[in-house]
Amino acid sequence: MTRLLESETATRRASMLKTAFGPVIGCALEDEAVAEIMVNPDGALWIERHGKCRAEEARRLRSADVERIIRLVASQIGFDCDKARPIVSAELPTGERFEGVLPPVAIAPCFSIRKAAGRVIALAEYVEAGIMTGADALILKSAISRRQNILIAGGASSGKTTLANALLTEVAATEDRVVILEDTRELRCEARDVIALRTSPTVSLEALVRSTMRLRPDRIIVGEVRGGEALDLLKAWNTGHPGGVATVHANSAAAALMRLEQLIGERTTHIPCQLIADAIDLVVFISRSTGGRRVEEILRVEGFDHNGYRLAKPNSLELVVVNEGANS
Repeated sequence: MTRLLESETATRRASMLKTAFGPVIGCALEDEAVAEIMVNPDGALWIERHGKCRAEEARRLRSADVERIIRLVASQIGFDCDKARPIVSAELPTGERFEGVLPPVAIAPCFSIRKAAGRVIALAEYVEAGIMTGADALILKSAISRRQNILIAGGASSGKTTLANALLTEVAATEDRVVILEDTRELRCEARDVIALRTSPTVSLEALVRSTMRLRPDRIIVGEVRGGEALDLLKAWNTGHPGGVATVHANSAAAALMRLEQLIGERTTHIPCQLIADAIDLVVFISRSTGGRRVEEILRVEGFDHNGYRLAKPNSLELVVVNEGANS
């Protein structure tokens, strides 16, 4: 009976939220081509579609309507938003990532809805679209089959998660046991043996990484490394759990390693640069501009010495047949 009541309550809240969003946002949420929906403090509604620049819609939202949406989302997660707690981070009932901000942090209510990819884009499609070269795709496929650890770097909305999903299609072809860790469910892996975990208000990503070690993973995948869990992840990758994939915010492949140092610095004053060099095999940097997204560089981490990290472009010897790598 209790579960039935909870289900009815959730359905009623979802219906109220759908009504509050209105027809334009409602249609955008159902449109697989839409990647992000943004409402600014001035009421302007912006929608970004996959492969296209964001565009402003003719419809504008009243401040009171925007605030009502934010408060409805907050109520769904049992969060009371007010002047003391003006930021609402949540996952919508349909899985989208929601970030809402109320005054006094913003001059008027505003929010952003980040949609998960409607479908996984394969590496071959990246090549066809000119986002990466055929050689890049072969290098990444080979790295997956060789159980190398791959760090995907890029700025906000550069396509890091989408690229991670493309790599997970290659991971799914293996017989490995895969454990996925993330804050919001965005990664998709069709492997036969897979566990997907996510954080909660009481369970941090750092705690998940530690717990994962007891779940007997072959490969550990992290949606985004953003804190001290970077140290635990690198230790895991470097001690019997190779073949992982993770993303990080950075402005270049080299800067991604510096970013890991900063994150590890949240846990310890001693930065294990040699551990970073040993654990990370490839760094992929993807960028976004007016011309679209593009894989700018792929660098191999060869080691660390007094001059810093030794980085090099993968050579032709790494363009091996994927099956050979899997059997090596």
